[in-house]
Amino acid sequence: MAQITGILLAAGASRRFGGNKLSHTLPSGLAVAEQACRNLAQAVDRVLAVVRPGADGVAAMLEAAGARVVVCEGADSGMGASLACGIAAGASADAWLVALADMPWIAPQTVALVADALRNGAAIVAPCREGRRGHPVGFARHLATDLLALHGDNGAKSVIERHSSQLQLVEVADPGILRDVDMPTDLVQV
Repeated sequence: MAQITGILLAAGASRRFGGNKLSHTLPSGLAVAEQACRNLAQAVDRVLAVVRPGADGVAAMLEAAGARVVVCEGADSGMGASLACGIAAGASADAWLVALADMPWIAPQTVALVADALRNGAAIVAPCREGRRGHPVGFARHLATDLLALHGDNGAKSVIERHSSQLQLVEVADPGILRDVDMPTDLVQV
């Protein structure tokens, strides 16, 4: 069975939020990034959390939640660099399930559906709701070269577009696949 590594991207600067959004406590009592990590961990074989230099508090929190933490020295250049860093650190995996640390409301069942599609041979898989593609997104091993070539703020969207014929969408009712935390107002329950 395919070994899936979850890549939790937690290396953003939280500029729009005005502070460290990943450490903000949710009504569940868990921090934003910790909840996202725990949801991801339920469906993958291991979790690698990518953090920015100096994010010691976030790193310690994610390690306590069971993730192996990788510091991305180039995190300031953007999400593409952070994703490539995570893929390089988890290069032995058969597939990767990429999640964002500022998306704590993705249901664990949704993460499991995406992981199952990867285990069943999907090359690229993402959940969708009402015609909108969301997160997390899974990638099979044969896309490693494309993922490792990412840089700057160009995330995996370019890889998905280049290999769109290999994209499998999984329809879900989960609104969490589209909901992230960018501003403090995003933390208000909907």
